[in-house]
Amino acid sequence: MRVLVCDDHAVVRAGLIALLGSAPGLEVVGEAAGGEEAVAVAVRLRPDVVLMDLQLGGGIDGTEATRRITAVPGHGRVLVLTTYDTDADLARAIEAGATGYLLKAERPEELFAAIHAAATGRTFLSRPGPGRAAGRDRAARPPLTARERDILAQLSQGLGNRDIARALFISESTVKTHLGRIYDKLGVDTRAGAVAVAKEQRLLP
Repeated sequence: MRVLVCDDHAVVRAGLIALLGSAPGLEVVGEAAGGEEAVAVAVRLRPDVVLMDLQLGGGIDGTEATRRITAVPGHGRVLVLTTYDTDADLARAIEAGATGYLLKAERPEELFAAIHAAATGRTFLSRPGPGRAAGRDRAARPPLTARERDILAQLSQGLGNRDIARALFISESTVKTHLGRIYDKLGVDTRAGAVAVAKEQRLLP
């Protein structure tokens, strides 16, 4: 698997390149110090996986770089590798198209597993830390999008589909579609269940 490393700290990039070079089946084909450079190198080299830091000095950040890379036809997968452990950062990364989200504090074995998962299109999320809601299912369910969170907030106030549609200026069918996705992501099958899990995982404002 061909990997591109993007991090604005030269020492971190060097460490990652050395670490990945020791793993069977992984080859670092390029590196980038910033978001715009990462996009350009990813388009040129077409790596299987891009390791992307979120906070990059100058230019665009890792989230925007991820969005641009995943917008290119035939793009490689983006695996976010960061020190930022919050629901907001995780949601933005996944919404931008990232396949996985890994913390830099994880063990090397976790990094290798995450790269393999990302290369095959499987979602890989770090274990929830202090900054993220405890008890999140690690393996499969991506976080809610901003629109899904909006709908969930309206749902928690006891509003029906028609009222939610009016409040958010969308159609009732769109509300139903989003509700189906919310149920899938939260592992529930009722409105009450969705609200209960959302409260438990602190997903509501």
